[in-house]
Amino acid sequence: MMNNSNSSETALLDFSAWAAAKQARIEDVLNNALPSTNVAPQRLHSAMRYSALEGGKRVRALLCYAASELCKTDAKVADAAACAVELIHAYSLVHDDMPCMDDDDLRRGKPSCHKQYDDATALLVGDALQSLAFEVLSQANLCTQTNHQVSMLNILAKASGSTGMAGGQAIDLASVGKMLSQTDLEQMHQLKTGALIQAAVLLGGINGEIEKTAAISTYAKNIGLAFQVIDDILDVEADSSTLGKTAGKDADTNKPTYVSILGLAEAKLHAQQLYDNAIDALTPFGESALRLRELAGFITQRRF
Repeated sequence: MMNNSNSSETALLDFSAWAAAKQARIEDVLNNALPSTNVAPQRLHSAMRYSALEGGKRVRALLCYAASELCKTDAKVADAAACAVELIHAYSLVHDDMPCMDDDDLRRGKPSCHKQYDDATALLVGDALQSLAFEVLSQANLCTQTNHQVSMLNILAKASGSTGMAGGQAIDLASVGKMLSQTDLEQMHQLKTGALIQAAVLLGGINGEIEKTAAISTYAKNIGLAFQVIDDILDVEADSSTLGKTAGKDADTNKPTYVSILGLAEAKLHAQQLYDNAIDALTPFGESALRLRELAGFITQRRF
Protein backbone atom coordinates (compact mmCIF):
# COMPACT_ATOMS: atom_id res chain seq x y z
CA MET A 1 0.00 0.00 0.00
CA MET A 2 2.73 2.47 0.94
CA ASN A 3 5.56 3.81 -1.18
CA ASN A 4 8.97 4.07 0.46
CA SER A 5 12.03 5.70 -1.09
CA ASN A 6 14.16 3.05 0.68
CA SER A 7 12.15 0.14 -0.71
CA SER A 8 14.36 -0.87 -3.62
CA GLU A 9 14.83 -4.59 -4.10
CA THR A 10 18.28 -4.48 -2.49
CA ALA A 11 17.03 -2.49 0.51
CA LEU A 12 14.15 -4.91 0.98
CA LEU A 13 16.52 -7.84 0.91
CA ASP A 14 18.75 -6.09 3.45
CA PHE A 15 15.77 -5.37 5.67
CA SER A 16 14.53 -8.94 5.38
CA ALA A 17 17.91 -10.26 6.49
CA TRP A 18 18.07 -7.77 9.37
CA ALA A 19 14.52 -8.58 10.48
CA ALA A 20 15.14 -12.33 10.28
CA ALA A 21 18.28 -11.99 12.41
CA LYS A 22 16.45 -9.92 15.03
CA GLN A 23 13.47 -12.28 15.05
CA ALA A 24 15.81 -15.20 15.68
CA ARG A 25 17.60 -13.19 18.36
CA ILE A 26 14.43 -12.34 20.31
CA GLU A 27 13.29 -15.95 20.05
CA ASP A 28 16.54 -17.03 21.75
CA VAL A 29 16.22 -14.30 24.38
CA LEU A 30 12.65 -15.33 25.17
CA ASN A 31 13.57 -19.00 25.20
CA ASN A 32 16.24 -18.30 27.82
CA ALA A 33 13.99 -16.01 29.88
CA LEU A 34 11.01 -18.36 30.06
CA PRO A 35 11.03 -21.08 32.73
CA SER A 36 11.80 -24.61 31.60
CA THR A 37 8.98 -27.13 31.34
CA ASN A 38 11.07 -29.34 33.64
CA VAL A 39 10.53 -26.86 36.48
CA ALA A 40 7.37 -27.01 38.60
CA PRO A 41 4.62 -26.09 37.92
CA GLN A 42 5.31 -27.82 34.61
CA ARG A 43 1.89 -27.29 33.04
CA LEU A 44 1.95 -23.54 33.66
CA HIS A 45 5.47 -23.23 32.29
CA SER A 46 4.53 -25.31 29.25
CA ALA A 47 1.58 -22.98 28.58
CA MET A 48 3.76 -19.89 29.03
CA ARG A 49 6.21 -21.17 26.44
CA TYR A 50 3.36 -22.20 24.12
CA SER A 51 1.99 -18.66 24.24
CA ALA A 52 5.19 -16.63 24.05
CA LEU A 53 7.45 -18.56 21.66
CA GLU A 54 7.17 -18.76 17.86
CA GLY A 55 5.30 -15.49 18.06
CA GLY A 56 4.56 -14.14 14.63
CA LYS A 57 6.41 -11.18 13.13
CA ARG A 58 7.74 -9.74 16.44
CA VAL A 59 6.97 -6.20 15.30
CA ARG A 60 7.39 -4.73 18.79
CA ALA A 61 10.78 -6.37 19.29
CA LEU A 62 11.90 -5.18 15.85
CA LEU A 63 10.89 -1.61 16.71
CA CYS A 64 12.78 -1.88 19.97
CA TYR A 65 15.93 -3.12 18.24
CA ALA A 66 15.68 -0.48 15.50
CA ALA A 67 15.40 2.33 18.07
CA SER A 68 18.29 0.86 20.04
CA GLU A 69 20.49 0.97 16.95
CA LEU A 70 19.52 4.58 16.28
CA CYS A 71 20.25 5.62 19.88
CA LYS A 72 23.23 3.27 20.37
CA THR A 73 21.64 1.50 23.30
CA ASP A 74 23.66 -1.35 24.81
CA ALA A 75 22.79 -4.73 23.28
CA LYS A 76 22.04 -6.30 26.68
CA VAL A 77 19.58 -3.51 27.48
CA ALA A 78 17.97 -3.80 24.04
CA ASP A 79 17.52 -7.56 24.49
CA ALA A 80 15.89 -7.11 27.90
CA ALA A 81 13.62 -4.35 26.59
CA ALA A 82 12.55 -6.34 23.53
CA CYS A 83 11.96 -9.42 25.67
CA ALA A 84 9.87 -7.52 28.22
CA VAL A 85 7.69 -5.92 25.54
CA GLU A 86 7.08 -9.25 23.81
CA LEU A 87 6.17 -10.90 27.13
CA ILE A 88 3.63 -8.15 27.87
CA HIS A 89 2.23 -8.49 24.35
CA ALA A 90 1.97 -12.27 24.69
CA TYR A 91 0.17 -11.94 28.02
CA SER A 92 -2.30 -9.48 26.51
CA LEU A 93 -3.11 -11.86 23.66
CA VAL A 94 -3.71 -14.77 26.03
CA HIS A 95 -6.15 -12.72 28.09
CA ASP A 96 -7.78 -11.06 25.05
CA ASP A 97 -8.63 -14.46 23.58
CA MET A 98 -10.42 -15.73 26.70
CA PRO A 99 -14.23 -16.18 26.68
CA CYS A 100 -14.72 -13.24 29.06
CA MET A 101 -12.88 -10.94 26.64
CA ASP A 102 -12.83 -11.32 22.84
CA ASP A 103 -13.52 -15.08 22.97
CA ASP A 104 -11.29 -16.25 20.13
CA ASP A 105 -10.20 -19.85 19.58
CA LEU A 106 -7.32 -19.10 17.17
CA ARG A 107 -4.11 -17.17 17.71
CA ARG A 108 -0.97 -17.11 15.56
CA GLY A 109 -2.32 -19.98 13.50
CA LYS A 110 -2.84 -22.36 16.41
CA PRO A 111 -5.39 -22.87 19.20
CA SER A 112 -5.53 -20.03 21.72
CA CYS A 113 -3.99 -20.75 25.11
CA HIS A 114 -7.33 -21.33 26.83
CA LYS A 115 -8.31 -23.81 24.10
CA GLN A 116 -5.00 -25.68 24.16
CA TYR A 117 -4.97 -25.79 27.97
CA ASP A 118 -7.95 -24.35 29.90
CA ASP A 119 -9.34 -21.02 31.11
CA ALA A 120 -7.71 -21.10 34.53
CA THR A 121 -4.31 -21.92 33.09
CA ALA A 122 -4.65 -19.15 30.51
CA LEU A 123 -5.45 -16.64 33.24
CA LEU A 124 -2.35 -17.68 35.18
CA VAL A 125 -0.21 -17.64 32.03
CA GLY A 126 -1.09 -13.99 31.45
CA ASP A 127 -0.34 -13.12 35.07
CA ALA A 128 2.99 -14.96 34.99
CA LEU A 129 4.13 -13.50 31.64
CA GLN A 130 3.39 -9.99 32.90
CA SER A 131 5.40 -10.59 36.07
CA LEU A 132 8.27 -12.10 34.09
CA ALA A 133 8.44 -8.99 31.89
CA PHE A 134 9.16 -6.80 34.91
CA GLU A 135 11.56 -9.40 36.34
CA VAL A 136 13.57 -9.23 33.10
CA LEU A 137 13.68 -5.41 33.16
CA SER A 138 14.55 -5.19 36.86
CA GLN A 139 17.49 -7.63 36.81
CA ALA A 140 20.59 -6.44 38.62
CA ASN A 141 23.28 -4.60 36.68
CA LEU A 142 21.22 -4.29 33.52
CA CYS A 143 21.95 -0.58 33.07
CA THR A 144 25.05 1.36 33.98
CA GLN A 145 22.77 4.26 34.91
CA THR A 146 20.15 3.29 37.50
CA ASN A 147 17.84 6.11 36.44
CA HIS A 148 17.63 4.58 32.96
CA GLN A 149 16.46 1.26 34.39
CA VAL A 150 13.86 2.93 36.60
CA SER A 151 12.64 4.89 33.57
CA MET A 152 12.31 1.67 31.58
CA LEU A 153 10.20 0.07 34.29
CA ASN A 154 8.03 3.18 34.46
CA ILE A 155 7.54 3.29 30.68
CA LEU A 156 6.47 -0.35 30.51
CA ALA A 157 4.20 -0.09 33.56
CA LYS A 158 2.36 2.93 32.17
CA ALA A 159 2.02 1.34 28.74
CA SER A 160 0.54 -1.83 30.24
CA GLY A 161 -1.83 -0.40 32.85
CA SER A 162 -5.18 1.34 33.11
CA THR A 163 -3.96 4.40 31.19
CA GLY A 164 -2.39 2.16 28.56
CA MET A 165 -3.10 -1.26 27.13
CA ALA A 166 -5.46 -2.54 29.87
CA GLY A 167 -7.43 0.68 29.77
CA GLY A 168 -7.73 0.49 26.00
CA GLN A 169 -9.09 -3.04 26.27
CA ALA A 170 -11.64 -1.88 28.85
CA ILE A 171 -12.83 0.88 26.50
CA ASP A 172 -12.92 -1.60 23.62
CA LEU A 173 -15.16 -3.99 25.55
CA ALA A 174 -17.45 -1.14 26.60
CA SER A 175 -17.72 0.08 23.00
CA VAL A 176 -19.17 -3.06 21.43
CA GLY A 177 -22.35 -2.17 19.57
CA LYS A 178 -21.77 1.56 19.94
CA MET A 179 -20.99 4.14 17.27
CA LEU A 180 -17.76 5.91 18.16
CA SER A 181 -16.32 9.02 16.56
CA GLN A 182 -12.95 8.71 14.86
CA THR A 183 -11.42 10.69 17.74
CA ASP A 184 -12.84 8.29 20.32
CA LEU A 185 -11.70 5.29 18.29
CA GLU A 186 -8.17 6.65 17.99
CA GLN A 187 -8.04 7.36 21.71
CA MET A 188 -9.05 3.76 22.42
CA HIS A 189 -6.45 2.30 20.06
CA GLN A 190 -3.74 4.70 21.19
CA LEU A 191 -4.14 2.98 24.56
CA LYS A 192 -4.92 -0.60 23.51
CA THR A 193 -2.37 -1.03 20.73
CA GLY A 194 -0.36 2.16 20.40
CA ALA A 195 0.84 2.45 23.98
CA LEU A 196 2.88 -0.76 23.89
CA ILE A 197 4.24 -0.02 20.41
CA GLN A 198 5.30 3.41 21.62
CA ALA A 199 6.86 1.83 24.71
CA ALA A 200 8.85 -0.58 22.53
CA VAL A 201 10.43 2.33 20.65
CA LEU A 202 11.08 4.37 23.79
CA LEU A 203 12.63 1.42 25.63
CA GLY A 204 14.92 0.72 22.72
CA GLY A 205 15.91 4.37 22.55
CA ILE A 206 16.50 4.77 26.28
CA ASN A 207 19.98 6.19 25.62
CA GLY A 208 18.68 8.87 23.25
CA GLU A 209 18.87 12.60 23.86
CA ILE A 210 15.64 14.47 24.70
CA GLU A 211 15.23 15.73 21.13
CA LYS A 212 15.75 12.27 19.69
CA THR A 213 13.35 10.71 22.20
CA ALA A 214 10.63 13.24 21.32
CA ALA A 215 10.99 12.55 17.61
CA ILE A 216 10.88 8.77 17.90
CA SER A 217 7.92 9.10 20.28
CA THR A 218 6.02 10.98 17.55
CA TYR A 219 7.06 8.30 15.08
CA ALA A 220 5.86 5.56 17.41
CA LYS A 221 2.52 7.23 18.12
CA ASN A 222 1.71 7.44 14.42
CA ILE A 223 2.98 4.00 13.51
CA GLY A 224 1.09 2.49 16.46
CA LEU A 225 -2.18 3.89 15.16
CA ALA A 226 -1.30 2.85 11.61
CA PHE A 227 -0.75 -0.68 12.89
CA GLN A 228 -4.33 -0.78 14.18
CA VAL A 229 -5.83 0.76 11.04
CA ILE A 230 -4.11 -1.93 8.97
CA ASP A 231 -5.38 -4.58 11.40
CA ASP A 232 -8.93 -3.36 10.81
CA ILE A 233 -8.40 -3.41 7.04
CA LEU A 234 -6.95 -6.93 7.12
CA ASP A 235 -9.87 -8.12 9.25
CA VAL A 236 -12.05 -7.26 6.24
CA GLU A 237 -9.76 -8.21 3.37
CA ALA A 238 -7.84 -11.27 4.62
CA ASP A 239 -8.94 -14.74 5.71
CA SER A 240 -8.23 -16.65 8.91
CA SER A 241 -5.55 -18.88 7.37
CA THR A 242 -3.45 -15.90 6.29
CA LEU A 243 -4.14 -13.80 9.40
CA GLY A 244 -3.45 -16.55 11.92
CA LYS A 245 -6.55 -15.46 13.84
CA THR A 246 -10.28 -15.39 13.17
CA ALA A 247 -11.02 -13.04 10.28
CA GLY A 248 -14.16 -10.91 10.28
CA LYS A 249 -14.45 -11.13 14.06
CA ASP A 250 -14.83 -7.37 14.52
CA ALA A 251 -17.82 -7.18 12.20
CA ASP A 252 -19.38 -10.31 13.69
CA THR A 253 -19.20 -8.85 17.21
CA ASN A 254 -20.29 -5.38 16.08
CA LYS A 255 -17.08 -3.69 17.21
CA PRO A 256 -16.30 -0.17 16.04
CA THR A 257 -13.33 -0.14 13.64
CA TYR A 258 -11.68 2.31 11.28
CA VAL A 259 -13.35 0.48 8.40
CA SER A 260 -16.82 0.65 9.96
CA ILE A 261 -16.43 4.36 10.74
CA LEU A 262 -14.48 5.60 7.71
CA GLY A 263 -15.14 2.99 5.07
CA LEU A 264 -12.45 0.82 3.49
CA ALA A 265 -11.07 3.40 1.05
CA GLU A 266 -10.86 6.18 3.65
CA ALA A 267 -9.30 3.81 6.18
CA LYS A 268 -6.52 3.08 3.68
CA LEU A 269 -5.98 6.81 3.11
CA HIS A 270 -5.82 7.34 6.87
CA ALA A 271 -3.18 4.61 7.19
CA GLN A 272 -1.19 6.37 4.47
CA GLN A 273 -1.37 9.69 6.34
CA LEU A 274 -0.23 8.09 9.60
CA TYR A 275 2.64 6.45 7.75
CA ASP A 276 3.64 9.80 6.22
CA ASN A 277 3.54 11.44 9.67
CA ALA A 278 5.78 8.73 11.10
CA ILE A 279 8.31 9.07 8.29
CA ASP A 280 8.33 12.88 8.62
CA ALA A 281 9.19 12.56 12.32
CA LEU A 282 12.38 10.71 11.38
CA THR A 283 13.64 13.40 8.97
CA PRO A 284 16.26 14.85 11.36
CA PHE A 285 18.05 11.51 11.63
CA GLY A 286 18.73 10.93 7.94
CA GLU A 287 19.94 7.46 7.01
CA SER A 288 20.61 6.50 10.63
CA ALA A 289 16.85 5.93 11.02
CA LEU A 290 16.68 3.58 8.02
CA ARG A 291 15.47 0.58 10.02
CA LEU A 292 12.65 2.56 11.62
CA ARG A 293 11.59 3.79 8.17
CA GLU A 294 11.66 0.27 6.80
CA LEU A 295 9.62 -0.97 9.75
CA ALA A 296 7.02 1.71 9.07
CA GLY A 297 6.71 0.32 5.55
CA PHE A 298 6.66 -3.25 6.85
CA ILE A 299 3.83 -2.46 9.29
CA THR A 300 1.71 -0.66 6.72
CA GLN A 301 2.28 -3.20 3.94
CA ARG A 302 1.49 -6.31 5.99
CA ARG A 303 0.24 -9.25 4.01
CA PHE A 304 0.58 -12.09 6.52
